[in-house]
Amino acid sequence: MSTLLNISNIDMVFPTPKGDFTALKNVDLQIKKGEFISLIGHSGCGKSTVLNVVAGLYQATSGGVLLNNKEVSKPGPERAVVFQNHSLLPWLTCYQNVELAVKEVFKGKMTGQEMKDWINHNISLVHMDHATDKLPDEISGGMKQRIGIARALAMQPEVLLMDEPFGALDALTRAHMQDSLMEIQDELNNTVIMITHDVDEAVLLSDRIVMMTNGPSATVGEILEVNLPRPRNRITLAKDPAYNELRAKVLEFLYEKQRKVEPITTKTANTKKTTKVA
Repeated sequence: MSTLLNISNIDMVFPTPKGDFTALKNVDLQIKKGEFISLIGHSGCGKSTVLNVVAGLYQATSGGVLLNNKEVSKPGPERAVVFQNHSLLPWLTCYQNVELAVKEVFKGKMTGQEMKDWINHNISLVHMDHATDKLPDEISGGMKQRIGIARALAMQPEVLLMDEPFGALDALTRAHMQDSLMEIQDELNNTVIMITHDVDEAVLLSDRIVMMTNGPSATVGEILEVNLPRPRNRITLAKDPAYNELRAKVLEFLYEKQRKVEPITTKTANTKKTTKVA
């Protein structure tokens, strides 16, 4: 299968009052159509920066991103973003929030009835048919995030970018959202890049887990292939040796290979010695 998205040797340098700060260094990743990719790593390792470069919100200092062999230079509907904050407009109903995106992308391409059917279709995908006329303040956090995902899907993006979309949800709601996302991805064959701090979430959802090194100058440390058969059931996988082996590999990377090394100063009667401990 050919490459859909090519993240090619990107560096990202930000100017600061104390001088240039290199957030990313030589990040290289090729993603195929229909893949589910998770980015995982410690805070400050540049995961969101990578996502923002792919979204076109940042321009890489060097290197670049190609989508279908076309350079990504600005935001576009072919790359929809779902943030941890659902970003719904509070004065619009759930239906109207999705409608806003559909009108922006498909105005002049769909009739009014086609737009209505398409909006309802995407709301149905996230199982929110019962809440189309409700305002965001009238539904739960998990429901708001479902509508945020419906809005993104309604743009019919080639790549769905998700920045810790379930991070603010309670554990049970998060599990339901993960299951829904697996169902949607199975039905639509979306290409998904998701940032997560949750090891179990990464293994459950992903085809590949991209593990980032610590910043500054963060880069891709290791890429783990997740060859677990689909559809996946979290209860069954909890007892699966292959699942637990993959989980252990991610934990090993995060807490052994990438743990920070800090200098500690020890003093003796006549000398001052600096040693490093993990």
